[in-house]
Amino acid sequence: MVNFMVKKNRQPQDDQLKRALADYQNLTKRVEAERLEFVKYVLEQFLAKLLPVVDALEAASTHLKDQGLGLALQQLKTVLAEEGVKEMSLINQPFDPKTAECVEIIPGKKDQVVSVTQKGYLLNDKVLRPARVKVGKG
Repeated sequence: MVNFMVKKNRQPQDDQLKRALADYQNLTKRVEAERLEFVKYVLEQFLAKLLPVVDALEAASTHLKDQGLGLALQQLKTVLAEEGVKEMSLINQPFDPKTAECVEIIPGKKDQVVSVTQKGYLLNDKVLRPARVKVGKG
């Protein structure tokens, strides 16, 4: 009889303990998910800041035939690729405002990308920087 009374009195405390433990586990999962999301955001911002550097190195390498510059550019592109950054290939593709900005409409196949004035990049299949393109008017 006494044993039954002790168990009965302890039951609410056990329930509270189980709820507190479940709340803590949920909090831990939520904090970890938020941390991963923040790391992803910071990485995305950093990689986006590197793209103008890639543009400048590419422009310099077309005007200067410096082997070291070409190697540095290739290393940078390799690092970006390892992090999930891919250059968009848009020439002769239908214009898509989700991946590119039209800067000029010129003679060419209607609604197709005729030329790229600034390369666009994807990060894990999400637009990191939209391309700037010239679109055909048909």
